[in-house]
Amino acid sequence: MQALAAKILLLWGVRRAGLAILAGAIGALALPPFDFFAAMFVSFTLLVWLLDGATGNAETGRAGLSSSFWIGWLFGLGYFVCGLWWLGNALLLEAEEFAWALPLAVLGLPAVLAIFYGFATMLARLLWSDGMGRIAALAAAFGLLEWLRSFVATGFPWNAIGYAAMPVPLMMQSSHVLGILAITPLAAFVFASPALLGTRKGAWPGLLLAGTLLVAHVGYGAFRLYVEPPVETDRTMVVRLVQPSIDQSQKLENTDRIGIFEKHLALTAAPPEEGKPRPDVIVWPETSVPFILTENPDALVRIGDVLQDGQILLTGAVRAEERGAGLPPLYYNSVYMIDDKGQILGASDKVHLTPFGEYVPFEDLLRQFGIEELISLPGGFTAAASRTPLTLPSGIGLYPLICYEAIFPGEVASDLAGASAILNVTNDAWFGASPGPYQHFLQARLRAVETGVPLIRVANSGISAVIDPYGRIVQGLSLDAAGAVDATLSVKSVPVRHSHNHALNLWLVVGMMTLMAAISSLGFIRRAN
Repeated sequence: MQALAAKILLLWGVRRAGLAILAGAIGALALPPFDFFAAMFVSFTLLVWLLDGATGNAETGRAGLSSSFWIGWLFGLGYFVCGLWWLGNALLLEAEEFAWALPLAVLGLPAVLAIFYGFATMLARLLWSDGMGRIAALAAAFGLLEWLRSFVATGFPWNAIGYAAMPVPLMMQSSHVLGILAITPLAAFVFASPALLGTRKGAWPGLLLAGTLLVAHVGYGAFRLYVEPPVETDRTMVVRLVQPSIDQSQKLENTDRIGIFEKHLALTAAPPEEGKPRPDVIVWPETSVPFILTENPDALVRIGDVLQDGQILLTGAVRAEERGAGLPPLYYNSVYMIDDKGQILGASDKVHLTPFGEYVPFEDLLRQFGIEELISLPGGFTAAASRTPLTLPSGIGLYPLICYEAIFPGEVASDLAGASAILNVTNDAWFGASPGPYQHFLQARLRAVETGVPLIRVANSGISAVIDPYGRIVQGLSLDAAGAVDATLSVKSVPVRHSHNHALNLWLVVGMMTLMAAISSLGFIRRAN
């Protein structure tokens, strides 16, 4: 290990840059669908050794910071290109119009996201030392920059480092107490700890702390899953997940709207398995209704005819809001609640729109500069000012998250507005049979564990599932499967809320890591002097 570390430390030029990209790419293997979390140990160990070579003998000049930034940026580039390449699939669905933007999706976005990792390594460089302290500095910096990535420029916290430490329910439970943002710096510390074997300085204290964190992580998961008494529930409802698996190109052609609508209705009307109760609630995916419902009363009548007495349909649809004479209507990405008489009982609009998918950021500015190609990208939706929880006639409350809103821990209010379950409708068919839907599913699944309430998730082509408060799949449909599945969901009439302050946890962990790094750095400077 020491010989390997020494060789990496002395690399320069193209070899150093190539290894930094490779280190990030290896880390992407820890993401779904591979879930090989051990790859992160290799990835972060290589990153630490590369930074050792960039910092040299505790130099404090600008060159050391610049070199550290570029190592982190190249590391991030490898990580995000290999983790997000599938975004390009959405542009290939209308290749004749949007293929020009393929490099922006596959390389441009990763290059921008990698800037956060570049600043993380540069920030860590300020407190770099020769032992465990440098691992702590790197962990604190990644924790801080991943937090910034969650909201800067509307935020895109996709594939935060902490998710790599939670591939299975046993390893998800820590997020209930700490939250994903606080898990990230702890995970970075553990993943980087093998680098201590390459220098031997501060190895045993660092490895002991990392081992303790890992054991506590898994141990708490085992306790919560197998020892801690489960949350008692006093109500159940049967939920039908409708996953029609409509090809996205078919939806874009917009020539068979009736056929698409009827397929949803057929899956809704299918009888339950023999001996099983009929569903109380049926859920359709995001934008599954291929027209404006309020402008098609016959469609509402058709829904009412298919639903049995007392059944409720929750469906994704586009909602139009008229603004008066001479003004175009506003369009919202919404979830409708419809009863067995075809009446709309309520609706909730999407708050956090997808940039370049549902709206074009800085559209007026781009128009002034004449960049018409970017303005022509898909868009046209308006963001809701606030989220509207949905309350079923039974009194059970649902907290709606549409599409990628589920990747934002901050989108889930601490009290969930009194809801007993999270409802997430999405359409991941844009990205085909790629890692994208698996990554999206994991992140939505973690919202159930963090909040301690179940999740109802329905996607056009998958992955659809009912998730319990511990992240376990109660019932579901795999990617690209077409059909409907019923699941019995247990909920509390008045949901139990945890008192964990996840934002405070992040700052406690970052503060602890920063203090360790500062103490180590000061000792290193004294020894050097």
